[in-house]
Amino acid sequence: MKTLLIAAIMMMTAFQTSKNIYDFKVAGLNGGTIDLAQYKGKKILIVNVASECGYTYQYEDLEKLYEKYKDKMVLIGFPCNQFGFQEPGTADEIKKFCTEKYSVTFPLAAKIDVKGKNQAPIYEWLTKKEFNGVETTEVSWNFNKYLIDEHGNYIAHYGSKVKPFDSVLVAAIEK
Repeated sequence: MKTLLIAAIMMMTAFQTSKNIYDFKVAGLNGGTIDLAQYKGKKILIVNVASECGYTYQYEDLEKLYEKYKDKMVLIGFPCNQFGFQEPGTADEIKKFCTEKYSVTFPLAAKIDVKGKNQAPIYEWLTKKEFNGVETTEVSWNFNKYLIDEHGNYIAHYGSKVKPFDSVLVAAIEK
């Protein structure tokens, strides 16, 4: 037990001192692991998503954006129930909703907390300048977007109101 605790502390320390996104592995929505190192050479767009939000319509354009740029970018959705309890479903319910209603094919991670005391390590890295090296941000609602470059470095944070095909986001992806 003590060995497991020490290993867990060491893993958390490694996450907290990560220099880029490739150091992270996250649980997939329906099992398995999403190893972000597999996306070296591509931009990564990370979005906290929810099925019952006023911004849920963005799933449609997120899928279109993913399809258009999948040769140079991967999009990963992170379901989160922290904003208005708008993602109450189980993993199976979330997957069914995303595939049946929006034909989502981009990777979906397991449901996580993106803020607060149980914040997932990947979101700690995304939201704190001391880890990402660029800026400190706050995930203010569902459908916040974080863009990472082809080398695993943080580029920028975009709020919920920035739609997937907003010219600022598209220009950063195309750059």
